[in-house]
Amino acid sequence: MAMTHADARRASAPSRLPGHSETLEQLDHALREAVRREGVDPQRDPGVVRRLAEALVRAHDDRSLTGAVAPVGDLEAMVDELVARVSGFGALQPLLDDPSVEEVWINDPSRVFVARNGRHELTNLMLTQAQVAELVERMLKSSGRRVDMSRPFVDAMLPEGHRLHVVLEGISRGFSAVNIRKFVLRAARLGDLVELGSLTPQAAEFLQASVRAGLNILVSGGTQAGKTTMLNCLAAAIPGSERVISAEEVFELRFPHPDWVPLQTRQAGLEGTGEIRLRDLVKETLRMRPSRVIVGEVRAEECLDLVLALNSGLPGMCTLHANSAREALVKMCTLPLLAGENIGSRFVVPTVASSVDLVVHLGLDHRGRRHVEEIVAVPGRTENDIIEVEPIFRRTQGELRRAQGMPPRTELYERHGIDVRRLLAVGAEQEV
Repeated sequence: MAMTHADARRASAPSRLPGHSETLEQLDHALREAVRREGVDPQRDPGVVRRLAEALVRAHDDRSLTGAVAPVGDLEAMVDELVARVSGFGALQPLLDDPSVEEVWINDPSRVFVARNGRHELTNLMLTQAQVAELVERMLKSSGRRVDMSRPFVDAMLPEGHRLHVVLEGISRGFSAVNIRKFVLRAARLGDLVELGSLTPQAAEFLQASVRAGLNILVSGGTQAGKTTMLNCLAAAIPGSERVISAEEVFELRFPHPDWVPLQTRQAGLEGTGEIRLRDLVKETLRMRPSRVIVGEVRAEECLDLVLALNSGLPGMCTLHANSAREALVKMCTLPLLAGENIGSRFVVPTVASSVDLVVHLGLDHRGRRHVEEIVAVPGRTENDIIEVEPIFRRTQGELRRAQGMPPRTELYERHGIDVRRLLAVGAEQEV
């Protein structure tokens, strides 16, 4: 079982004197009373909560000198624990604060898992059903979203940018399933991916040039392969003179840009009205004078609206779950069929072929390291409802190497003063 650094520190002898649990409960109650008395919002004013906690712990420590109350072993650890209970997310807060933890999930109160470097670990954290219910309620309160038997699934964004997903008991067997995917910013630009070993300098320079030139880019990969991180890095290369509109289920994209409007979906209200779907947002972006459209992830019929927008000459990017670049294009052709019976593959396949220019496919190796598996060009040709592709880079023998393919629409590069042939000339003979 795994133990976090915070767990190890708090399990040390000085912080667990006899009577610690009773003291913690007493101080927790006192702190909540002080928060209510002061009219403090613990989610929005954690600094005030910390000051109140510090004052209570100091006062308790002073009283312990007279023997009236039990002493506190580690004052700082006690303050941290109180703040986590009242202002943070309780026993989960140390895991959320641990920079090595990428995701936290609860299968039942006694089985709390984390992911580190792409690998799963069972922690030694033991919760109660009431604690989990309270934590979920507090997390959802901060997001403005809800979950109940009429809507047993929910996606929400936590204050620190982490993504919460809950499936209620009854849909999941035995206990509600809770996932928290942390927002861990390890790469903000393509150059950062080079430093992490996910991308070669030549491939990064090519992708940066392709974004500047306005090519349409599809980022594909499996779960936790780094699709959102790649999309963030690509979006960071968009020229500052352009207007960017993004659409997501919940806000996950974060990139520096002076003219960017992020949009997210909305649940239906208690009356069953007011829902804003991703498809609605994709349509709405076209009314906002965008220079670029970014869709966080396409999963359903919104793919049709995105493809139509890209086909009309509006540059864009999106992510999609798939096992390879070619499978990503097949899925891109399948999802629009969900939009209605009058949409057929005879229309969709050539439209996708002329709309997508590049596919960047990501993978996760057996050690949990993320990397680019291949970058393929889509020249726009189809045969028997199959879209042709040309590999530009692909990973062979553990290295991302230059293949023989060339990107489509080279005139866009030329318009921006980019000599893409020279950029890709080195290493083209290495294809195997």
